[in-house]
Amino acid sequence: MAHAELSAPPNWLLVDFISDLHLEAAEPATFSAWQHYMQTTPADALFILGDLFEVWVGDDVLQEHCFEHQCVQVIKQTAARLPTFFMHGNRDFLVGNDMMSACNTTLLSDPTALSFNSQRWLLSHGDALCIDDAPYMAFRQQVRSADWQQTFLAKPLAERLAIARGLRQQSEAQKRSAAANADVDAKAAQQLLLSANASTLIHGHTHKPAAHDLGGGLQRVVLNDWDAQATPPRAEVLRLSGAGLQRISAL
Repeated sequence: MAHAELSAPPNWLLVDFISDLHLEAAEPATFSAWQHYMQTTPADALFILGDLFEVWVGDDVLQEHCFEHQCVQVIKQTAARLPTFFMHGNRDFLVGNDMMSACNTTLLSDPTALSFNSQRWLLSHGDALCIDDAPYMAFRQQVRSADWQQTFLAKPLAERLAIARGLRQQSEAQKRSAAANADVDAKAAQQLLLSANASTLIHGHTHKPAAHDLGGGLQRVVLNDWDAQATPPRAEVLRLSGAGLQRISAL
């Protein structure tokens, strides 16, 4: 799997990583927590590693839906203070150039190797490494194809939203099955790190925050998902500095 390259400038002292917020109008508490974090983070750069949104059916949603437009304004305000990067997740892989331009944010390839503090950190959403989940991998290959996306985006917005609702219901059903427990494959993660000459993989997607030792000095660090209405609430940032990685509560 080919990777992109990004070198942090010398003035970056703090770098934040977040993912899997699954923002939607029906979850105002999570939106509020995220908005407050975006307005107050002391980071010098922010990386959103996928699934910022619960669903994204095309950039034209910004023309009709106020919630998505409100989210764009939050990102745009943050991007005016610090470089902000976005990577596609499995829920928002249809975020396009119009969206990125609207919020002055840079779209990142998955994976991307970040050079920071004389080390290399490999960034990914993580879903492409869940190779044991065969049904999802087949679905991923289908929806990431240019032909499928062109056909889907040509449909009326209302039809796309209805299709997305159906896919979400299917996804909720799968969460109750064994397939939903498929995790990142350790060997695939090792091979990806070695090919990128990096020692740490930072990713989301699995909603299983932890640091996993992959052997040979390699590790993968999993981001937390956000749910401000859960018990206890979840809203966590992974912050990288010269001292290494630290988990920070955004609440």
